[in-house]
Amino acid sequence: MSHTLRAVAVTTSLLGLSLVPGAAHATPGGSGVSGRVLAQHTIGDTDYVLREVTVPPGQATGWHYHDGTLYAYVRQGTLSHFDATCDSDGVYEKGSFLEEPSGADHVHVGENRGTNDVVLEVLYVLPHDAPFSQDAPAPGCSTR
Repeated sequence: MSHTLRAVAVTTSLLGLSLVPGAAHATPGGSGVSGRVLAQHTIGDTDYVLREVTVPPGQATGWHYHDGTLYAYVRQGTLSHFDATCDSDGVYEKGSFLEEPSGADHVHVGENRGTNDVVLEVLYVLPHDAPFSQDAPAPGCSTR
């Protein structure tokens, strides 16, 4: 079992994440990109939030970063992922996992270049009350 998969499985089971009703939240810059909270739990000053994020065909998340680490499982589709130099740092197909490190020095964008929705199950490990993501300016290069 991969380190990322193990982290998601262990964290989810140990925390006993409680299901909460969640409103859809748009991801920065992503026309039609949506998310809904599946579960959340706070321990001390850390929020653990399990969220489903959907990226429609031809759409992108917008350039952003996170204040904490994210662990994502690709439930459907293929996500193309790019760093701030516009270099591909991974193409993640259905059944794969990715980890996004925290901090403004890890700006990135995710794109759906396919014909079906990309559906991600994302575990956010964030400082208490931090937003899911922070908008970042486009680095001025093209990912296409």
